[in-house]
Amino acid sequence: MLATIRRYFDAYLTPTPTASAADTAHRLQLTCAALLVELTKADHDMSEAEDAELLRIFRDDFALSTAEVSNLMALAHNNVKDATSLYQFTSLLNEHYDYQQKLQLLDQLWRVAFADGRIDRYEEHLIRQLCDLLYLSHGDFIRGKLAVKSQ
Repeated sequence: MLATIRRYFDAYLTPTPTASAADTAHRLQLTCAALLVELTKADHDMSEAEDAELLRIFRDDFALSTAEVSNLMALAHNNVKDATSLYQFTSLLNEHYDYQQKLQLLDQLWRVAFADGRIDRYEEHLIRQLCDLLYLSHGDFIRGKLAVKSQ
């Protein structure tokens, strides 16, 4: 399964040296989308509400194509979960994203986690892990959680 995620990462996510700014930005959006999909699997219960929020983010925030959404959802259902793969995704984001862009991703993660009206401990743990890998503080983690819960 690690080979599957590696192939996906190389084919769709890693910006090439000759990539345009728009292509690189799109690949980074796909990277964020893959992390959001991974979050929906954290509690082994992908609810319709989480699905709807995920698709809303894909459509409204990322403007992904139907094919890209299908690929991400297929990846989600392969049950690929490995800390190394998280590092591959977050290292790419650390290389290209500034602090505000990382906070926006954190907000999206909390919105997906809370879409079903509750935050599962496994979802919270994964978000904590991602915060650490993205060099976001515990204060950022808490502020993000409280902001989404109060909406």
